[in-house]
Amino acid sequence: MAGLHPRVRAVLDLSIPTARELAGRHEYDGVVQDLSPQGIAAGVSGLGGQPLPDAHDEAHLAAFEERARLELGTLQLHRSNPLPHLDNLDLACYDRPYAPEAERADARRRHLAGWPDAIDASLQSLDAVPSPVARSLVAAARGLAAGLVADRSDDEARAVAAHRRLVAHLTTAADEGPPDFALGGTALALLLGVPEATTVDLAELADQAEAEVRRLTALLAAAVEQISPGRPVDGVVAELLTDHPDADGVVSEARALTEEVIAFTRTSGLAPVDDGVCVVDVAPESRRWGVAMLGWAAPGEPEGPSFYHVTPPEPDWPADQREEWLSMFNRTTLPAITVHEVAPGHFTHGRAMRQVTGDVRRHLMSDAFGQGWAHYVEEVCVDEGFRDHDPRFAAGVALEALIRAVRLICSIGMHTGVMDVDEATARFQRDALLGHAGARSEAQRGTFDPRYGQYTWGKLELVRLDARARDLWGPTYSRRRFHDALLALGSPPLGLLDEALRRG
Repeated sequence: MAGLHPRVRAVLDLSIPTARELAGRHEYDGVVQDLSPQGIAAGVSGLGGQPLPDAHDEAHLAAFEERARLELGTLQLHRSNPLPHLDNLDLACYDRPYAPEAERADARRRHLAGWPDAIDASLQSLDAVPSPVARSLVAAARGLAAGLVADRSDDEARAVAAHRRLVAHLTTAADEGPPDFALGGTALALLLGVPEATTVDLAELADQAEAEVRRLTALLAAAVEQISPGRPVDGVVAELLTDHPDADGVVSEARALTEEVIAFTRTSGLAPVDDGVCVVDVAPESRRWGVAMLGWAAPGEPEGPSFYHVTPPEPDWPADQREEWLSMFNRTTLPAITVHEVAPGHFTHGRAMRQVTGDVRRHLMSDAFGQGWAHYVEEVCVDEGFRDHDPRFAAGVALEALIRAVRLICSIGMHTGVMDVDEATARFQRDALLGHAGARSEAQRGTFDPRYGQYTWGKLELVRLDARARDLWGPTYSRRRFHDALLALGSPPLGLLDEALRRG
């Protein structure tokens, strides 16, 4: 890793899947992280060093170091959350053509050969997995071995055997693990605030989320009134959700939408970059826990395509479950989802990340900023006239935003112990108008992804910063100037966003 700042390298060593895929540091290809208690302790002890000369970059880097100390030291999340262990094993990262096929195949082979040791290390750590978390993730764990054949090679046979041990461990945890998955209010506030270089008041944040639900409900009602005047919102939404492609048509509709949102972002000038290629395809099996996601051409890679992955329902699901899942690809919300994942959302952000300079900004990416940006631009597109002839787009943006706002409410509720998974499911059904299957999936995600409320949190912080930029810059303000200033910082912690106003 010649030339990489040693403090940045120490952080990346504790998040190898992120370094490899999001930052594009492919010297980590074929490498599995040691997630044993001893490996974690050694990595955390290596954090820190001489301050950086740039005060903003120093604060950005320090936030990531403190995040690692909190998650892996104070909270020891590697003991209770299997998700980092599953990410550590995931072979889907080699499917994207960022390098010649033979090179990626060799890296995949070396990665697979490391599975037995990595899984043994994970089994040492995963001694406190709550039952609801294990139940939520055991299917994803099984999916990691999709396509592996035990009698194809010795390495594959050992990997398959090790994988069976991991699945058996999680299956036992699903049956026998502790029932309480709640982190507690103090831990959740730290888990949200420390990585973002700020302090979080959960009660205040919950109030903001509730206010956002009320605002979005009003926006949805206004859009529905344009679509079908005088009719109840829930009845109209229920009809809109039935207007969707079949399972075979999900990818083709997503492809057409991808072309549309990229063209709109280019012509509207909403972002400092408008280049790149985005390929649309079905998500790899190990990543089918989400409806849609974007894998970008990372900052450290040669030029190449990004991938917009969508997840149609499985063919063996019951008909009613397939229909509920397909309803999330309806023609009202799929455009908003595509704006979020592609342009001017994650794909556009990824293109901007390739232009930032410095090890900190190119490699250390705030989840709350990244998700907040992609969520923020959904409503920006409404304001800027995307599909302004069709009120279904505004309705779709409101519906998607309601899901995100309810995530924040449910994350705080579940992890402070005042809400269980059933109650969270009901909240997604009532306020976000999801069907039971989608609502249950959203609620279960909150058990292992306590920060998934940061979509709304990040968006609200960007909206507040935008208002301040308008006041500060006056007649010289433009959305493009604001976006340029933001994206020049890469993906900064939310507590450091003021730097965009100073440098913009």
